[in-house]
Formats: sequence, C-alpha cells, structure tokens
Amino acid sequence: MENVLVAGATGTTGKKVVQLLKASQYFEPIAMVRNENQKAQFEAQDIKTVLGDLENDISHTVENIDKVVFAAGSGGKKVKEVDQEGAKKMIRASEDSKVKRFVMLSSMGAENPKESNELYEYLKAKHNADEFLKSSNLKYVIVRPGSLTNEKGTGKIKLAESLNEFGEISRDDVAQTLVRSLHDDASNKTVFEILEGETLIGKALEIA
Repeated sequence: MENVLVAGATGTTGKKVVQLLKASQYFEPIAMVRNENQKAQFEAQDIKTVLGDLENDISHTVENIDKVVFAAGSGGKKVKEVDQEGAKKMIRASEDSKVKRFVMLSSMGAENPKESNELYEYLKAKHNADEFLKSSNLKYVIVRPGSLTNEKGTGKIKLAESLNEFGEISRDDVAQTLVRSLHDDASNKTVFEILEGETLIGKALEIA
C-alpha cells in the first residue's frame, strides 16, 4: 500500500478522492486538514490525517508519503496564497521528500488565463502552479476539468490535451480520474483536459 497525501481533503472533490483511495487495494489516504476540528470526520472512518496549512510551512506533511493529490483550492478567496503559492510549497516539499508522483487538480482555461475576464486571477494562479510543477523534477499528471457538477458520475469522460470546447463534468468522475492517474502505469509528465463523455476513464487515460 502506498501512502497518498490528499491536500484539499475537506473539499467536495477532495473528500471523494479520499473515499476512493480508502476503497483501493493499492493506496492508503492521508487527509491533510487545516485544524484539529477537521480531524474527527476522517478518524471516525479510520482514515489517517496530518495537520497542515498551505499558507504556512507544510514540509512535515510529506514525511513517509509516496504520492500526492493536490485538490486544494481557496474557493476564489486566496487564489495567490493557496492555489498558487500553496501549490508551489507542496511541490517543493514533495521534491525534497522524493515523492514518486504528484497529481494536480487544475482547471480548464489554465493554459491561457487571459481568455477569461471574470476568472483571470484564479486561472492565472492555477497556470503558475501548473508551470511550476512542469519545471520540477517530479513525475506528474495535471488534470484540467471543465465546470464541476455534483451529478452522479458515469465513469466515462472525454479527454484530450486540448479539447477546444467548454462543458461540465461530475466531481465523481474527476476524483476517479485523479486516483487513476496515481498508478505507476499512468502517463507521466502529461497535462490534459476532461469533460463528461463516452470513453471509460481507464481507457481514456491509456491515450493520455
């Protein structure tokens, strides 16, 4: 079993990632939480936690960690501090700890933030974090979904380096894509966009 740190474990998508990891025969989730009060929801399910705030030093959170899923976000409140600089901190710490794979939840539009007026600052932060990861020594996968919904997942997606279209995708299917991307046989040093589609997630990732 490989230890997988989930940054953003208390978020809507992060919680789904943690549950998928818990059900997996390959991975053990370590939920990163900001304060003591957030521990109970995970510990009640025998899920390990580690305290860490992306605005502070988080180097300790990656001790004995094999892989990382970065699904953290500020919800638009502190995009530079959390979505950008917090991600960079986690990438640096992961490099120092020789983490074997880093899976980043990014966003469609992060490639060209200037194309969006209302989301410019958010997408710019995501873009900068993605570029920092690309320039690291880590094995990585950057997943850029369209608009997230709370619909039930279908287990099927549309995937390409650039889809040239906008659309939606369920958080269920995003979480499953993130977890599938942790496997050693998944593609390395790749960036792709995903939307709801007709191709099974495992099959879609084979061509990523």
